[in-house]
Amino acid sequence: MAEEKDSMLPPPPSPASGLKYRRIILKISGEALCGKEGGFGIHPETLLRVAAEIAELQRMGVQIGIVVGGGNIFRGLKGASAGMDRSQSDYMGMLATVINSLALQDALEKQAVPTRVMTAIEIRQIAEPYIRRRAIRHLEKGYVVIFGAGTGNPFFSTDTAAALRAMEIQAQALFKATKVEGIYDRDPQRHEDAQMFNRLTYDRFLVDKIGVMDSTAVTLCRENKLPIRVFKLTTRGNILRVCLGDDIGTVVGEES
Repeated sequence: MAEEKDSMLPPPPSPASGLKYRRIILKISGEALCGKEGGFGIHPETLLRVAAEIAELQRMGVQIGIVVGGGNIFRGLKGASAGMDRSQSDYMGMLATVINSLALQDALEKQAVPTRVMTAIEIRQIAEPYIRRRAIRHLEKGYVVIFGAGTGNPFFSTDTAAALRAMEIQAQALFKATKVEGIYDRDPQRHEDAQMFNRLTYDRFLVDKIGVMDSTAVTLCRENKLPIRVFKLTTRGNILRVCLGDDIGTVVGEES
């Protein structure tokens, strides 16, 4: 039945000229979908705007895999700090990412973008189980693939899940969309004189213990020489600009 449905899809769009990246992983934090600092849940206008930008990118021929966090609904570490069993709270966080994945799928389909949600924990009634070769095939057909439930294992962040999926689908870059412009030498929310880095090496990121991204994810990217770009999600057009290679945000790579 799925194959019959796939055969009815138009052929995937050809890559537009000027694109620097053909296949990417986009990591969207759950908090970015709140619409405001310290918010909770999903802000419909923010969700629709993000979906519209992703739709524009998909129509330009970029193959897009997305990993969504769940911090706007439940964060595993917060539950563990309140006395919950860490594994149990992490599984709850994984289910929160599935909720966000389904919401993003709905918003993308309203933009007429073919979409698949694949989860590391089997929930066959609402999503496909994650299978690497099938995910790659979906991307080749023009689907936007949303990866839910993290890695499927407790004690690993969705940043690590994004890095892992990027390696598995052979993405050219990992884009982390956040609430700030890039990576700073200190918290820009609390320090007006905070300076943003244009580029950082993997080693500098790990030695300085910069908290914007999980160190396990950065180590995995370093071992596989996958560039990371951190940029602000709420600035309209930024998702397209990073795929065109515009110098926005902060790049974490091999050379400073």
